[in-house]
Parts: sequence; structure tokens; C-alpha cells
Amino acid sequence: MIAITDMTALELSRALEAREISSTEITRAYLDRIDVKNGEIGAYLTVTYDEALKSASLSDSRRARGEALSAMDGVPVGIKDNICTKGVATTCASLMLKDYVPPYSATVIEKLESSGAVILGKLNMDEFAMGSSTENSALGKTRNPVDTSRVPGGSSGGSAAAVAARMAPYALGSDTGGSVRQPASFCGVVGLKPTYGRVSRYGVVAFASSLDQIGPITRDVRDCAAALQLISGFDGRDSVCSREEPPDFSGCLGLGIEGMKIALPEQFLVEAVAPDVRSSVLHAAEICEKLGARVDVVSMPSLENALPTYFIISSAEASSNLARFDGIGYGSSAPGIDSVDELYRKTRSMYFGPEVKRRIMLGTFVLSSGYYDAYYKKAVRVRTLIMREFNSFFERYDIVMTPTTPDTAWRFGERKSPMAVYLGDVCTVPANIAGIPAISIPCGADAGGLPIGLQLFAKAYNECGLLRAACALEDEFGGSGE
Repeated sequence: MIAITDMTALELSRALEAREISSTEITRAYLDRIDVKNGEIGAYLTVTYDEALKSASLSDSRRARGEALSAMDGVPVGIKDNICTKGVATTCASLMLKDYVPPYSATVIEKLESSGAVILGKLNMDEFAMGSSTENSALGKTRNPVDTSRVPGGSSGGSAAAVAARMAPYALGSDTGGSVRQPASFCGVVGLKPTYGRVSRYGVVAFASSLDQIGPITRDVRDCAAALQLISGFDGRDSVCSREEPPDFSGCLGLGIEGMKIALPEQFLVEAVAPDVRSSVLHAAEICEKLGARVDVVSMPSLENALPTYFIISSAEASSNLARFDGIGYGSSAPGIDSVDELYRKTRSMYFGPEVKRRIMLGTFVLSSGYYDAYYKKAVRVRTLIMREFNSFFERYDIVMTPTTPDTAWRFGERKSPMAVYLGDVCTVPANIAGIPAISIPCGADAGGLPIGLQLFAKAYNECGLLRAACALEDEFGGSGE
């Protein structure tokens, strides 16, 4: 018999519906698994033992009365630690917020709780979501379950590692420049960044407000569609949240990709992409053609400017968003100070890590007098060009296909230069710049057995087409499926 923690979220849902298992049994199995594995993997910063078991018990009572709140009622979930959860520490993996317990929950938490989800705890990340390896967490290291000598990716490294290590059936992460998709690729799981505005950002500690989006990390595409259903929908507390009614994402699956047109940008098939990664993507293109889709190698020149555009815009917004952490209104406060100026300086020096300071300084520079026009204003214009180019391609193509990352997970400490780490985001940042949905699915392994991710883009609010294509490919790759 399959172990509880080896079952997908939807398999657990069906077992609960059939009364073959209880939510309490599922939750205890995951809490036991966390106790065994978290010391090695370091995915969780906080485990909510009592709250999880109480939620599971309430779910069992509802199901006994035939009053389940949703199909996923009673299925556990892990939460990235920049998503506010009432009464539970929300640290952003930073010393600045190490003692912060929010008095309210993010909209996505409210939606999960209203569907009967059981929250297992809060997951590690790069500090304030700034990083691509989870090496920037101030509260501990998260290791890749595939090879614990390697990084799990980031910034949602704890979320991806928890799902891959069977410490959660699914998890939520945040994606500002690839922070759901890149760790999903490194850990061999599925990660989705929805369209900007599809999911409310209310209650998520902001990094870059025009780029941030919450997304699920799951075992397979079917779970991904089910998780997206739970968290999507309008929220008046987020001014950019779409009023469009979410479709039935799971109903889009199983339709195949025959007749679809897929673009494969030559900019992501260059020598900078590892040979094993390039081969896996080209193999995926061959599978698409076998399934009846048309694949064209195309040129998308604006993509070459996406990475610098992303770092200018995201750092500018980060410098503004993090200005509130001054030792007075928000966050920790430095001891032994004699003036307000000293309070600001000491607090931010003591409690922000090196990567956060780096991004704040870059953002302050590009917004400063004399440099605003040369950097920030120009980056905003380039962003518009990237959006237009994607819109033009989506008039002719259903899907754009790329690698998720140029290479596979690296060893801890292997990339000492920040630039070497930043270049790893080259494939993922275009989706955030353009505000379009993107998904990463496993598509093979390199010579060392490390997972390789395939990334698919679709036009805004076409998550159905995106999930449909991803599911068809996953089935061909031998994913868990049904």
C-alpha cells in the first residue's frame, strides 16, 4: 500500500471523500515526516503542530456530517514564511522580523482556511524573497532533497524542498522573478506563477509590488490546477486583483495539445544553457510535435534585456517597500541608540542581511536624482517593449517554451559572485516583467541525476491553456498523473 506521504494532494482528497483515511491520520503522518526529515532538509522554520491537528479534527467532523468545505478539505499544506498567518510567526527568514506574529492573515490563507486546508507550518526562504538559492536565509539552511550538498533554489526553496521531501503534499510560494519556478525545477517538482492579478497579494510581505505573485508548488500538474483553484479570485483589498471569475482549471486538463502552436525562443538555446538542459528542452519540443502541436524556433530579441530590466525595477521597488523597516514602525529595533538617525542606521545594519542591503542600495541608486532617467525610467520603457513582444507572439502562438533555468542545482558556496547567481534567473524573469502565467515541470535529469525543468509561458489569464499543455507533457514524461 502506498504511504500517506507519497500520495498526491488529489489522491489524498479522493481517499478522504471515500472515508478510507481521516485528515487527522494524514496530518499526523506529515508531522511525523517533518520530525524525521526537517533536521536534514531544513524546509520548515515553524511547525504548527497543535493548530494543524485541531484543523484536521474539525475537517474530520465536517466530513462525517457530509459538510466538507471543498474537495481539498482536510488536505495539509505548507506556507512560505512571507505570507502572513494570523497568530503564527511570519519572519521572511530575516532577523528584522524574527519575532513578528501578524494579527491578520493574507487573503490566500483565508481562502485556504475557508476550503478546509490544514496548515502544517511556515517554510524557509531567501530573506525577504531576495535570492535564488535560500542561502540568504538568516534563520537556517535549506537543502535540496535530491542531493543535500546542493541548494534547493529560491527564494521559495523551503516550499519546493518540503514538497520534494514529502513533508507537504503541496505548498505556496511567492514568485517575483522565478522564485516558485526555479526551486521547483531544482527539486524536481511543479511550480506555477499565475497571471499578475489572478491571486491576491494582500497580506504578502512585499518585495517588488509590480512583480510579486503567489503560486503553488506541487507534485504534479493536476495538483497544481487544484491548488490554483483554491487561491484564485477577486479581492478588493488588492487594487490590482482581477475581477475575472476563475475558470475550472482542472477541467482544462486531459485535452491534449493537438493543434497548438508553440514558440521556442532561440535566445534560450545558446551556449550559456547547459548541454543536458538544452537537450531536454529540444526533446520536449519533439514530444510536442509527436502529440500534434507545431513547434517553431523563433527570435524574441527583447528577452535579452529582461534580466537587467528586472533587477532595476525589482530593486527600486524593494528599496521603497523596505523603507518601512526602520526600527520604529516595523521590525526589530537596535539597542543602545542615542538619536533617530542612529536608530535607522544601526537597525538596518544589524537586521538586514547582505543580499537585502545590496538590493536596497541598487534600488536607491537607480531612483536617485541624476540616475532615475538613465536607469529606472529606461527599464520601465523596456518592460513595455517586452510586454508588447509577448502580446505579439501570443497572437500567433499558444505557448512559449524555454528551459526553466540554464543549468541544474549548484553546490552550496559554489557561486560566490552575486552576478553568477543573478544570471540563473535569465529564463524566468520575462514572465514577471510581462505579468503572464508560467509553469515549470520536470522534464528529465542531467548526467548527475539532478532534475531539469521545462518552462511554459501563456498569455495573461490563460492558465487553462498553460495547464493543459503542461499536463499533456507531464503524462508523456511519466509524471504521477492520476
